Amino acid sequence: MMTNRSSSPNDHDDARPRGGELDGVNRGWLAALPVYNEVQYVDGVLDEVTRYASDVLVVNDGSSDGTAEVLDRRSDVRVVHHPVNRGYGAALMTAFEYAIAEGYEGIVTLDCDGQHQPKRIPEFIAAAKDVDIVSGSRYLKVYEGDSAPPEERMFINRRITRELNQRLGYELTDAFCGFKAYRTSALRRIEITDPGYAMPLQLWVEAAAADLRVVEIPVPLIYLDLERSFGGSLDHAETRLRYYHQVLDDAFASAAAAGRDFPARDAALCV
Repeated sequence: MMTNRSSSPNDHDDARPRGGELDGVNRGWLAALPVYNEVQYVDGVLDEVTRYASDVLVVNDGSSDGTAEVLDRRSDVRVVHHPVNRGYGAALMTAFEYAIAEGYEGIVTLDCDGQHQPKRIPEFIAAAKDVDIVSGSRYLKVYEGDSAPPEERMFINRRITRELNQRLGYELTDAFCGFKAYRTSALRRIEITDPGYAMPLQLWVEAAAADLRVVEIPVPLIYLDLERSFGGSLDHAETRLRYYHQVLDDAFASAAAAGRDFPARDAALCV
C-alpha cells in the first residue's frame, strides 16, 4: 500500500468530481496526469486525453502559473489540488491512492507537458491484460520525428537503467519514462514513499521485491522543453546522479529491513 500522506486526498485537498459520478463497482481504467505549472500545455493535452479515456484525474501539484484556474474551468476531468508543491512522486502517489480508493482496475499515468501521446493510452491498457506494470520506453524503437535527448539526461538514464538491471535482474531500456499503466492490485503490493523525481527508481525496487510482472512497450521520444528544470541543485547532472543513487540505496535498505527479498527474475520482463 502506498504510504506518504497522513490523510486521504479528500481530507485536505480540493478533490472535485468532474463530469458526474461513475456507476458500478469495477470502473475500469483511470488516466491520471501530475501537473505542475503547465498552463501553456494543460488544456491541449487534456483535450486529447479525454478522447481516449473516459475517466481522467489531474493532480495539480501546487501550480502557481494559472494552471489551477484552467483546470477549474473544465467539467470533463476530475481534479485534486495540492495546496503546495510536493513533488512528482507525491503527485503520483495521490493518483495511485485515488485509483485504489475509487475501485479502478488500473491507472495509466502520463505527463502533461506534451511528451506523451494520449492516443497511446489504449495500447497501454491492452498491454496490461496479463502483466502488473506496463512501462513506456523511448529507446525500444526509433520513430520518425524523434527528438534528440539532452546528452546528460541520456547518460544518466542509461547509467541508472544499467545499474537497475544489474541489481534486479530486469532488462529495462528506460528507467524513467512516466508513461505507464499499473494494475491497482499491483499497487496494493508495493510501498512508495519518495516524493520527488526519483520515485520511478524506488518503484522498480518495490516491483522486483513484490515479484511483479513487467513489460515495456515503445513510445516516441519527444522533448518540447530542453531547458526544463529539475529544481535547484538537481539541475546539476552529478548532483542528480548522486541523488538517484541515494534513493536506490535507501529503497534496497528499506526492502531488506522489512525482510523482503528479490525473487529470481527469470523472464521478469517481456519486451
